[in-house]
Amino acid sequence: MSIEATATAPLNEMQLMLLKLFSRPMKPAELEAIRNMLLDFYDDLLQKEVNQAITKKGITRTDFDRILSNSQRTK
Repeated sequence: MSIEATATAPLNEMQLMLLKLFSRPMKPAELEAIRNMLLDFYDDLLQKEVNQAITKKGITRTDFDRILSNSQRTK
């Protein structure tokens, strides 16, 4: 998605709520804590999605080990 498309798209309900919530001066430590909280939240969502895909496709630890042991570089 281009920056122009993002800039002209209307803000969703969550974005508006966050703008209102954070429209006050904040200490750097507060900003870092919020950043880390959001990163943790999205990391958790991603991990759940990956685990669902692994389960759905029946991928095993052996499959991962086999892929990791194969060299990915061309010689």
